[in-house]
Amino acid sequence: MVLNSIYSLIASLSFGVLFNIKGKKLIFAGIGGGIAWFVYELCILAGFSDITSLFIGSVALSIYGEFAARILKSPVTIFVICALIPLVPGKGMYNTLLASVQGDVYLSLEIGLHTILSAGAIAIGIMLVSTISKFLSHLIQKNKARNSKSLKKSSK
Repeated sequence: MVLNSIYSLIASLSFGVLFNIKGKKLIFAGIGGGIAWFVYELCILAGFSDITSLFIGSVALSIYGEFAARILKSPVTIFVICALIPLVPGKGMYNTLLASVQGDVYLSLEIGLHTILSAGAIAIGIMLVSTISKFLSHLIQKNKARNSKSLKKSSK
């Protein structure tokens, strides 16, 4: 499990290099991939389904990406896209096309549906965290503005 997480970290680092990410940001992006895969495998070991584990893994990588973006003052997408690479259901896409080319329509549909659900779970997990983060950020900004107005009134 730990070894696979290290492999995922290396894969995320490699894609970070491909995407021209440099310095600390590259290391943080790679760590995100390791965390995502570790959480995914932990959920599988806990007995969750593959799709649920992908959802939880994508939520974990998105939360990590939000924090890393705030710490390094960078766009969230730098960290989320690189960390997402190990979770992408590439094998499912390949097997869907392979079954389709071989003429096995039912197997192609079965694998294809599972692949689409997997990709959807990842997308929903990322979208959920992003939406909640933006909502909380808006509330904090609104609260700061309200507090600064009340301080100005009380000082007069």
